[in-house]
Amino acid sequence: MSSKVTEINNTTQQQFLSPKGKPLTKRLWKDRWLYIFLLPGIVYFAVYKYLPMWGVLMSFQNYQPHLGIWNSRWVGFKHFERFFSEPEFWMLFRNTLYIAFLDLIIFFPITIIIALLLNELRKEMFKRFVQTMVYVPHFLSWVVVVGISYILLTTESGIINEFISWLGGDKIPFLMSEDWFRPLIIIQMIWKDAGWGTIIFLAALAGVDSQLYEAARIDGANRWRLLWHITLPSIRSVIVILLILRLGNFLDLGFEQIFLMLNAMNREVGEVFDTYVYQVGIRQGQFSYSAAVGLFKSIVGFILVIGANSLAKKFGEEGIY
Repeated sequence: MSSKVTEINNTTQQQFLSPKGKPLTKRLWKDRWLYIFLLPGIVYFAVYKYLPMWGVLMSFQNYQPHLGIWNSRWVGFKHFERFFSEPEFWMLFRNTLYIAFLDLIIFFPITIIIALLLNELRKEMFKRFVQTMVYVPHFLSWVVVVGISYILLTTESGIINEFISWLGGDKIPFLMSEDWFRPLIIIQMIWKDAGWGTIIFLAALAGVDSQLYEAARIDGANRWRLLWHITLPSIRSVIVILLILRLGNFLDLGFEQIFLMLNAMNREVGEVFDTYVYQVGIRQGQFSYSAAVGLFKSIVGFILVIGANSLAKKFGEEGIY
């Protein structure tokens, strides 16, 4: 029986795989439409991901635009030494790490929870409506999201503060308060992108074998038991992979949202590496120094990915490589 199965598998592979002796040009021509569909992705990554890597060289130079990268003077690790000795370094590191941890321990689990809740909905029309409602904010720009926040939270005719005042309370300066800055950032992230982050989890949930649920129900399992013993173990590998990939951008909080929410009153808790790079790199023209800051972030992300992937494999997960 096993020999017949092996023979069938070999026959199937021979039908779909190109012969080894066939010229490369003919194989490429045969699958030309697949490569054409692949071309936009290759161009995107080549232009926006790989070519900009040459800019890393600026972090080891005293870069001058009129001289270019190759003719600018090399200074070694001078910019890194300056960055680590700056008084702002620990403030930037603390703020970035704090918001990054909030993103990891609050935002990421919420995307999983929303996916699990959506998966439990049985009425298809209602499920699609809810999915649409949680996806829509993703397509709004951060300018719009922050603008909505200002309309709701400003002390001058803000809807929420007007309601607090109507109840007899004192208006709260949400937008000027250091205590409220980080919670507002996370709330905005959740409202805008949590629904969009559920897509991959929903796709993974759709692939769970329904026979497992049926067998568990026969054994008397309720919905909580089904969730805990079947659903979550079935998507555990997806959760681990996405968590590892998210660690790669651990210090990359995004510039636009935080920059728009910053002001003189909350800068002490809101200034992060991304906004600092804008201040010194774009506004002050210190290109080499800002490139060194960006490279530091990338190295930290790389170390976190390698470490998390090794840890995942140690616990029996597949990892990303």
